[in-house]
Amino acid sequence: MKNRKNPTIRDIAEVAGVSPATISLVLNGKGEISGMTRARVLEAVASLNYVPRTARSSAEPGETLRFLKIAKHGHTVNRDHSVFISDYIDGMSAEATRRNYTLEVVSFEGQPISTVAESLAGAPIAGVIALGTELTEADIRLIQGLGLPTVFIDTFYDVLDANFVDMNNEDAVYKVLSHFQKQGFRRIGFVASHVDTTNFRLRRDAFFKNMARLGLSVNESDILSVESTYDGAYLDTRALLANGLDLAECYFCTNDIIAYGFIRALREHGVAIPDDVSIIGFDNLPQSATMEPGLTTIDVSKRKIGYLAVTILNDLIGAAESQPPVKILVGADLVLRASHERGAAKTTRDRPPRAMRQPAE
Repeated sequence: MKNRKNPTIRDIAEVAGVSPATISLVLNGKGEISGMTRARVLEAVASLNYVPRTARSSAEPGETLRFLKIAKHGHTVNRDHSVFISDYIDGMSAEATRRNYTLEVVSFEGQPISTVAESLAGAPIAGVIALGTELTEADIRLIQGLGLPTVFIDTFYDVLDANFVDMNNEDAVYKVLSHFQKQGFRRIGFVASHVDTTNFRLRRDAFFKNMARLGLSVNESDILSVESTYDGAYLDTRALLANGLDLAECYFCTNDIIAYGFIRALREHGVAIPDDVSIIGFDNLPQSATMEPGLTTIDVSKRKIGYLAVTILNDLIGAAESQPPVKILVGADLVLRASHERGAAKTTRDRPPRAMRQPAE
């Protein structure tokens, strides 16, 4: 089957309703073009899957790779995850240096994705690694449609024609739930978040799928939804407890930040961790090892993800022809600390009903 002909600048101009000269100025980052016009041009570029000639040619070693740290709303990409992001950067930087590239980091906080796309038009870079945590499918299509060799990390879409390196959420959640099961827990809850990110959705899907796989029943009242920031998770959990929440034996929290806020609210309500409720988080942030009790959590090598992103990008840059999408999922380890254990002094049968315990003053 013959390859489809790459669209021309005239094709883009027709779709965008502007002149070919305007298209050229936008793609090269020149001219005094209004933001609305630039956005319309970039949308047309993405919809036609236009690949600039300069992006199709292979790059020589010594060129620049750009990492886009994108925080559209900041509910997941924020200072609480600064260590998380720095681990990605460490992995990228080490491999970029080894391959004789320069890695530059550009941050976008609270800006429209069209601004991110504009920054790439005509940029003197060989390729792009984009933090996809808060990106939608449409955002990814827009960036991918610019034609630069691009890899997205910390997100994953099965059917999207783009390159991804992400954690294996299904495998990770299976390890959490199977460990709870081995501990003798049967009533397992899940602290989800109503903040919409791909990894959050994948973990939620994995929870239901793996509960069924392990022959465990799900009690819908044990599926909680809270904000994804520390303060938000804490306040939402406080509200749930004030409304008479009947706690499960244990909970898997969507990430460590949510677990921190969840645990704080439980403690203030007189609930002991892990004697009354056992907790497992996700991300293995540094605080998880130093808090009391230590938080059992999922660890995925962010440095490995960063390294793989640069490796894939280098292959794309050096390829003489178009390459099929590469999608890699990195496995996880369960880091065991004290927060998941049953209380040594009491079994579940020995404990008084939670309603009988007095909340902490």
